[in-house]
Amino acid sequence: MFEFFVNIFDVFLYWPLFNCLVLIYNYLPGHDFGLAIICLTILIRFILYPLSVKALSSQKALQRLQPQLKEIQEKYKSDKEKQAKETLELYRKEKINPFSGLFLIILQFPILIALYRVFWQGLKPEELKNLYAFVVNPMHINAMFLHTINLSQPNLIFAVLAGILQFFQTKMLLPPTPKNPKDQADMSLVIQKQMIYFFPVITIVILYRLPAALGLYWITSGIFSIIQQYFILKKAPVKNK
Repeated sequence: MFEFFVNIFDVFLYWPLFNCLVLIYNYLPGHDFGLAIICLTILIRFILYPLSVKALSSQKALQRLQPQLKEIQEKYKSDKEKQAKETLELYRKEKINPFSGLFLIILQFPILIALYRVFWQGLKPEELKNLYAFVVNPMHINAMFLHTINLSQPNLIFAVLAGILQFFQTKMLLPPTPKNPKDQADMSLVIQKQMIYFFPVITIVILYRLPAALGLYWITSGIFSIIQQYFILKKAPVKNK
């Protein structure tokens, strides 16, 4: 059973990503592996763009509804069942899916695993023999980026840069700090503020021991996300009711 799921994973994620990366690598002038990763990352982000927009829109809508959600919590604090029912009714009325952001994260997780395998074992000559028929076998992939950085080895600078971008990416999604001291002490807001620092630290710890190619993917994806969030959040600012 486990082997069956591994094969499914390979067919629908690992091999398509691997072949797409090699195809880009073949056609890039100078065959720069780092530039191929950047191109692949942008391609992935454009494919996920509709889901990202939907998730960000839901995030902003949830921020806008915070006063109403808090009102429901206060009104039905002794009746959890009624509280949940009213909350779901508010989501339905406003046409919001509170789990859209979670779905996007879940979707990106297997992509990260597939890319890890691509960057970890895809550089091996024996792996290049399994390319699709229409993809030319380059026989050897030079893992250098701009002739200076070996993307097959861990890189602390890339890990730190990815962590910094993760910090700004998470910070942009947080709601404005309430002026009322009581609201500032709200447990959900405290947890959200902790996440600003937790996610970047975890990002650095994870990427520090992995091939720099994955760090480059994370950095490129982070820059894309920050730009995307800036324009979407700017277009649909949070309104206080």
